[in-house]
Amino acid sequence: MDLDKKFAEVGIPLGKKADEEKLPYVHVVEGQVPYKSKHRIPSGETANPKEGLHSDIYKISEIQQHYKERPYLWWGPNPDEARAIKTKENKFLYDKRMTQSEAVKKFIRPGINLGVAGFVNTRCPFSIVWTIVKEALCNKTIQATDMTLSFQSQSLCVEWLLGAMLLDDSRVSVKRVELAWQAFEVIGSGPMWTHCVQSGMIEVDDYTNYGMSVRFKAAYMGIPYVPVRDHGGADFEVTNRGVMTKCPFTGRNVYVLPACHPDVAIAHVTAADLYGNCRIFGQTLTCEEILGASTVGIVSCEELISNDAIRNYPNLTLIPFLSVHAVSPQKYGGYPGAVWGYHWFDMDFLREWRATGLELRKAGNMDPLKKYYDKYFYNCDTWEDFLAVIGYKRLAQARELERGQRVILD
Repeated sequence: MDLDKKFAEVGIPLGKKADEEKLPYVHVVEGQVPYKSKHRIPSGETANPKEGLHSDIYKISEIQQHYKERPYLWWGPNPDEARAIKTKENKFLYDKRMTQSEAVKKFIRPGINLGVAGFVNTRCPFSIVWTIVKEALCNKTIQATDMTLSFQSQSLCVEWLLGAMLLDDSRVSVKRVELAWQAFEVIGSGPMWTHCVQSGMIEVDDYTNYGMSVRFKAAYMGIPYVPVRDHGGADFEVTNRGVMTKCPFTGRNVYVLPACHPDVAIAHVTAADLYGNCRIFGQTLTCEEILGASTVGIVSCEELISNDAIRNYPNLTLIPFLSVHAVSPQKYGGYPGAVWGYHWFDMDFLREWRATGLELRKAGNMDPLKKYYDKYFYNCDTWEDFLAVIGYKRLAQARELERGQRVILD
């Protein structure tokens, strides 16, 4: 199927925002508040966001002086745009297999919201992110610029993109991030993330892990927002883009978060068939929600299995084919993170990156960063070349440490 033609039919070129007045299948109700209404304005009569409904956090917060109320803008497709695209999609089964390079060249464009599945160091789409950096920074076949990143919690995937931006922001750049957390857990924070945030290079919209999860869930459900018990009454209410409102059923204050629709979502899964039906074993990590919320889904998989195997156990299909537009079989696609049933983390590799980044953040020395990208990106033509640099011994050790958790492939 010609996916470029599909997006052209909807009138929304990938990575660009459509004119809301021209969108098909948008149900407009007379008098409804448009999605482009300002941040924290509970009704059309409230001109000043500060006059909106808030908890007492505004009376005691010491950080609100550092945050300026912003007009609300969707950092990806708004709910109507996402619905219009999904309505027009081909709902039939067709072969979606392609290499990661083909998938990246087809779907990554300037200005997109890129949703990154996985959690910190666990089953993250490292090989896909590596391919984005390789094609944009080294091969110069695409531009991955002016991106918004949306995720629950990440580590090296985001660090690789930010490091590439510091080397050449005409090929890779991130302007905004909506997230819950970005670091390496036991070995510390991400140095590129810390550097870029403290330097004011990227705009940040901060939520809890639960908050980002339900934002993707709301988008997957096709609803524009979701009420939550957390966030309100804490500094999140001051800093993020949620809204305090009054519950129409109880009359009590309730904090609501906007749905999050990435343009493109990327994920690494245990197994998939050629149509994009995916199985995940171990922690599911909001992957189903991120793929379902996005208008395009790219997955790499440890195993490509038959559709007959999928039909043998349909209850094991976590991500349906409707959420996937490219399937790329890739062994060790989640390395250097952990993938249930296949391999454990490579903490030494993560420490190598952190040491490289700290040289730049603390001393302003770009040389280690350039050497790192020469070694792992410029001098490697494929992901298999990257794994060859890592070496069999380290890959085997990571596999041994995992101790063979069970997965079902037939």
